[in-house]
Amino acid sequence: MSLIVMKFGGSSVGTPERMKRVAQRIVDRKREGHQCVVVVSAMGDTTDDLIDLSKQICDVAPPAREMDMLLTTGEQVSVALLSMAIHSLGESAMSYTGWQTGIYTEAVHSKARISRIEPHRVLAALESGNVVIVAGFQGMTEGGEITTLGRGGSDTTAVAVAAAIKADLCEIYTDVDGVYSTDPRIVKCARKLNEISYDEMLELANLGAAVLHPRAVECAKHNQVRLVVRSSFNNNEGTHVKEEAAMEQGIVVRGIAYDKNVARISLLGVPEKPGQLAKVFTALAKEQIDVDIIVQGGVQDLADFSFTVGSDDLEKAMAIIESIKPVIEYKQVTSQTGLLKVSIVGAGMVSNPGVAAKMFEAISDLGISINMVSTSEIKISCVIVNERLNEVIQALHTAYGLDTDSTAFVGGPQDRR
Repeated sequence: MSLIVMKFGGSSVGTPERMKRVAQRIVDRKREGHQCVVVVSAMGDTTDDLIDLSKQICDVAPPAREMDMLLTTGEQVSVALLSMAIHSLGESAMSYTGWQTGIYTEAVHSKARISRIEPHRVLAALESGNVVIVAGFQGMTEGGEITTLGRGGSDTTAVAVAAAIKADLCEIYTDVDGVYSTDPRIVKCARKLNEISYDEMLELANLGAAVLHPRAVECAKHNQVRLVVRSSFNNNEGTHVKEEAAMEQGIVVRGIAYDKNVARISLLGVPEKPGQLAKVFTALAKEQIDVDIIVQGGVQDLADFSFTVGSDDLEKAMAIIESIKPVIEYKQVTSQTGLLKVSIVGAGMVSNPGVAAKMFEAISDLGISINMVSTSEIKISCVIVNERLNEVIQALHTAYGLDTDSTAFVGGPQDRR
């Protein structure tokens, strides 16, 4: 007998028929002799529908606390229905909200992080022979306030619960067969990866690959949780996310990710004084705004610097920048939307020359200019104007030998990045 955490996303339980199919899959695992804890998202587009409903009620942004109260109802519906479906198949199940599960978070609404889990009720229910159904995406503060974990929160819930109960395996069920070299909707010959390292998956997730949320991967790596991404619509073997993944012969770049949710903010004419950048990014961090690529330049005693934020954070970030103008004394602030960040990721990049040159060449051959560049040991990101996404992804996929019928790219003498 093994202890398994199974997570199903909104599309997997989006209709009563799909809910019943998921219930049967869970019951089959239980009857194989496993103990099962199941984490579930809200059905289909429920969360989006609830957000739209709030907009019909409020002309201005509603209180964050009340939005969390509203949005957590979506998962509560899912866990109750799934529990009923399992009961109808002759097995016992218990459904729990985040706070009933013992998931405690920091005191932040809409983007809370899990601080600890006290899974006493979960373990007791398992010992009684139940399948345990846990609402993803939610928790509570030490003061008893309901919170949500933000985008991808159900993935994070599943991995964190798996770590807390020392599960043997955490399976993330989604609408694709696993992790692909890039988005198979764009590149038809994208290859499914049998395995990928935590570090590579974390980079891909941070860079826009939507199959797993970065916080879930980070939690899995920190707690050494065995993680598998697989389809909820078939029984195909998925992708194993693990500490070290076997390197495929000749493959330097493991995957290509993209993010269309990119905006750039530029501060021009900033006095060259120590601590200026710290003031800007401290102000943004206090409002939970993530900053990505940062580029600085300038002449004489004035500096110009640009950075990227998520498009949905642009308006809020610009308001913060305007509010600190008396402190920073910059000359001008500008913003740009309609940008795309495209990234290549691979653990083999650090020891193979020519990888960056190949990326820049593939993009420039399409007549596209690169606005910003960011690198690490295992990734390179370029920010470009978001007009020809499909062409760029296909060109890079081919250039690095990732097409299923291609010869692998093995580097060149140009550079070491």
